[in-house]
Amino acid sequence: MSTSTTASVSTHILDTSVGRPAEGVAVHLFARSGGDADWQALGGSATDADGRCKDLPDLPEGTTHVRLDFAVESYFEKKQADAQQDAPANRDSGAVFFPEVAITFAVNAGEHYHVPLLLNPFGYSVYRGS
Repeated sequence: MSTSTTASVSTHILDTSVGRPAEGVAVHLFARSGGDADWQALGGSATDADGRCKDLPDLPEGTTHVRLDFAVESYFEKKQADAQQDAPANRDSGAVFFPEVAITFAVNAGEHYHVPLLLNPFGYSVYRGS
């Protein structure tokens, strides 16, 4: 059992439309110390070639809620421009359907939270990993 007074967070993104990690997606980390508290921006990172953010900032003591903001629009726009996207072209306006994904979750001190994002141009899912 951990005796840490803070929780820790990690994430990775898999682009399920191509079955590969999503490289170069900006991820921003926010924390708050209760449901009514204001969000505190802690900083961010970008996914590496393996789709992982290995350098997200530490959470402050007393954090109870965390939010990960994934800026996926530029990732999909680049994929579309490079014609490397195997998914069907956007059937609407040509714009990315989900320009960003925000995931909010509760944390407990001393625990680690790995939050994978499974992403495609028309949907996403997320879960607590290990």
